[in-house]
Amino acid sequence: MKSLPRDLLERELIASLEDGWKLDVAQARYAPVGFGSYHWDVTDAAGGRYFVTVDDLDAKAWLGDDRDSAFDGLRAAFDTALALRRDAGLAFVVAPIATPGGESVRRAGRRHSVALFPFVEASGRSGMEHTAAVRADLVRVLADLHGATGAAGACARRRHLELPNRARLEAALGDQDETWTGGPFSGPVRDLLAVHAAQLHERLGAFDRLAREVAAADGDFVITHGEPHAGNVLLGAGQVFLVDWDTVGMAPPERDLWLVGGGAGELALYTEITGRPVDPSAIELYRQRWALDDIAAFTTVLRSHHVHTADTEKAWNGLCLYVLGGMTPVRSQST
Repeated sequence: MKSLPRDLLERELIASLEDGWKLDVAQARYAPVGFGSYHWDVTDAAGGRYFVTVDDLDAKAWLGDDRDSAFDGLRAAFDTALALRRDAGLAFVVAPIATPGGESVRRAGRRHSVALFPFVEASGRSGMEHTAAVRADLVRVLADLHGATGAAGACARRRHLELPNRARLEAALGDQDETWTGGPFSGPVRDLLAVHAAQLHERLGAFDRLAREVAAADGDFVITHGEPHAGNVLLGAGQVFLVDWDTVGMAPPERDLWLVGGGAGELALYTEITGRPVDPSAIELYRQRWALDDIAAFTTVLRSHHVHTADTEKAWNGLCLYVLGGMTPVRSQST
């Protein structure tokens, strides 16, 4: 995220790190990267370097309906990452560092959570496609991950095929008679959805048909990362690393595979390694789900109370690109 989190002061974050992880913080620098979580680059008095992630529990609908259940879901996800790194020995899993008491994540006030990660000296390619060699390496990493299901099954949660924010999206599509006053983007979002409501309902219907088809196939669920896109893949010292494990869970393997990119060659490599055929319907299901998830999430953010920031403008532009299919979006109302 480009902007700092609301309702959390940096001194509160540092106090949480000192209390939970007994970290003697010497410096904490905000890192405006990613979208959905907040990050700091932290150095302790001994010269150790760490990566800190703060999550807004109000923005984790796929983990729970309220702050407490979202925190429980986040803890289960990070516990799963710890198990994959510790018990399955998967070196590519950048798992959180547990507190002395064994916690993978802690609350920071009522609204936020905080987790501590090792700092990885590697580079990412956010917004870019991987080379063919990296895609092949990523397929091998995902095959190893999916093969480690037994090590993480005890704490991993099942990721169902349904859209977690669907009710909010459908409520927005059905609420066109009221003026939306959440912030500068609310009116333009309302107008955009009003024009394209029929198209979005059609997309939801197509998704439902695919979900029924995939469910009827009754394929195996494996442990999946959920978002192994270029922004969550780090490359360093000849090693592929996967970061951002809040989306980890049990699901069809295609939940990960559709994001590898490339084409039939990468999917054939996965089948060659695992012996598991890839379901084209499941690939398409998760491709459509990704777009609908983002449409629902961006709509929820911009319909709620907000101000004009780099993050809300990014959400607005993303929503326009999904709905308009790449057409140039209009700007928000001025603040």
